[in-house]
Amino acid sequence: MSADPVRVVLADDERMVRTALRVILDAEEGIEVVGEATTGAEAVSVVRELRPDVVLMDVRMPEIDGIRATEQILATLEDPPRIVVVTTFENDAYVYGALHAGAAGFLLKRAAAEELVQAVRLVACGDSLLYPAAVRTLAAEHAARQPAKAPAWVARLTDREADVLRLMAAGLTNAEIAGRLSVGPATAKTHVAAVLAKTGARDRTQAVIAAYESGFITPG
Repeated sequence: MSADPVRVVLADDERMVRTALRVILDAEEGIEVVGEATTGAEAVSVVRELRPDVVLMDVRMPEIDGIRATEQILATLEDPPRIVVVTTFENDAYVYGALHAGAAGFLLKRAAAEELVQAVRLVACGDSLLYPAAVRTLAAEHAARQPAKAPAWVARLTDREADVLRLMAAGLTNAEIAGRLSVGPATAKTHVAAVLAKTGARDRTQAVIAAYESGFITPG
């Protein structure tokens, strides 16, 4: 029996963008576009109704933007979808705002079709960080503009968990972390889960942001 398809909602105020995304994703086995939204407010409503696995969210939309829509979705749904913000410029302040609000990653509108498909599959499984180098750059730039704060969770990390967080920030998957630390995959997964719990992060992207903003990882 085949696995259930990854269910996707597209949120963008440009019809041509939504159409292009739908054509690409609907052509892929194991991915199904189940709904669309043209405003941030509509995105929140559609996601609440359809409960997709992944949302591709434009950061700039009418009524409320992608940042606010992301916040509302993640705050009001018990088991929220993974949200990927779609943007024109990767260094846009809106992108960092969306990541900080809880988005799992971002995707450039000029991305190739295979990058789009890979992004959807990657965030759906949640095993690794989407575009880790770009997320690190954004987090480092933001952290450099504000004093580092050391929250209580930093002291609660074990030495092994601290190593795991650094490897997560470098974009390693659970299997790669296991190989680097010479532990079994199940052990690596347990360490990752402990890091997420202690940092209060929903996923790897949030853990990396927390690592930079706390000063646990310093830019450079």
